[in-house]
Formats: sequence, structure tokens, C-alpha cells
Amino acid sequence: MASLQARTGREKQRYEGQLRLVAGCIPYRLEPNVEVCYSNSENKLLVLMISSPNRKDLVFPKGGWEEDENMHDAACREALEEAGVKGILSENPLGFWVFRSKSRQNSCNLGGGCKGFMFALKVTEELDSWPEQALHERKWLTIEEAFKFCRYDWMRDALNIFLTTFSKEKPIGMREESVELPIRPLSDAGDECQMASSGCFGKPSSVQHLQNTSSKCIVQG
Repeated sequence: MASLQARTGREKQRYEGQLRLVAGCIPYRLEPNVEVCYSNSENKLLVLMISSPNRKDLVFPKGGWEEDENMHDAACREALEEAGVKGILSENPLGFWVFRSKSRQNSCNLGGGCKGFMFALKVTEELDSWPEQALHERKWLTIEEAFKFCRYDWMRDALNIFLTTFSKEKPIGMREESVELPIRPLSDAGDECQMASSGCFGKPSSVQHLQNTSSKCIVQG
């Protein structure tokens, strides 16, 4: 794709203290349930995950939040670059998780740590080609499958919050009042380990509403 290139380098990377700020999303869609006669739902909820080279487990698209974009921009851009999808992003994040990369997981300080904000993304378009297609294969999975393939425990926690929020039959992120989601202790997992319990919050006061970004992502509001 000549007109789209993935961002590289960390010159514009945002930090909070020693923590690198990260934004990502859980892309999802509803499709007709072919087993509707044996199910209480006419639609089946699917989520999109991506692979990494030489790994069998999967992750949700995420990456560094940079200085020239807001949190929504970053989440939409990562979904486009890594998974080749566009859509409608939830106004509110599902929460945030603090974790450390594998190379620093035995360290006692915060060096190498990340603070990741995750959103829900209702997918409206899938591209035939995308910037990091050579690195990531996308896979649509049922919720049960996604839990099994999640590489990290904190991603399972984000998926559980997404499912809980979705099952309330209210548009994700549409509520104006502050939303306090449960804080769950997580165990170390895979290449990334948790450094602190997840903190979750409602509508961010400083986040802009996007109607047209480079990744063609719309924020519910």
C-alpha cells in the first residue's frame, strides 16, 4: 500500500514518568449466527486478533502513543497499521494496564514499563493490504477462542471487561457519567508481565472527538 506506511522509531513517543504510553483496541463485529435455531442470539460476536512472527498465540493491535496525536488517534492508527481495519472507536477506554516487556521483567524498577489504554473498535472496513501485513496475520475469533489465544493475562482482562460492557446491551463508551470498572489483579504472563493493577475510568476530559483521522476512524460521542 503505497499511500500508507507504518510509523517507526520513538522520537515522538509519549511517556508518563518512566512508563511508555501505549494505545490499542479490541476490534469486533457482529455476524449472523448460522446456528440461530440452537442459540438465544441472532448475531455472533467476533473479535479480531493478530499474529506475530514465530508465535502461535495472538494479540490485539496496540502500539506507542505519540506526541502529535491524541489517544484515539493512536489506537485507530495501530488498528490500521497492524490489522488493516477501520471503524468506530469507543469514546471511553475499557481501562489501562501497566506491564513490562520481557527484557525488563526481572528488573525491580520501572524501566521498560508500558501503560496501555485499550478501546473497543466496531470494524466497518477491512483493507486488502496494510502497512504491517508482512508481520501480522489477522484472525476473526469467537470470544471463547480469543480467551484461549490471548498471549497475555492483561489482554484477557481487557477482553473480559469488553465482553461485560458489551453484554449490558448499551453502546460501548456512550455514557456521559464516569464509569468505574473493576480492578483485577493479574499474574505474570508470557513476554509481558503486569507491574500494577489495572485502573479504569470513564470519559477522559481532555480527549478530542475525532470525525476524520488519517486512519478513517470515528469516535462514538
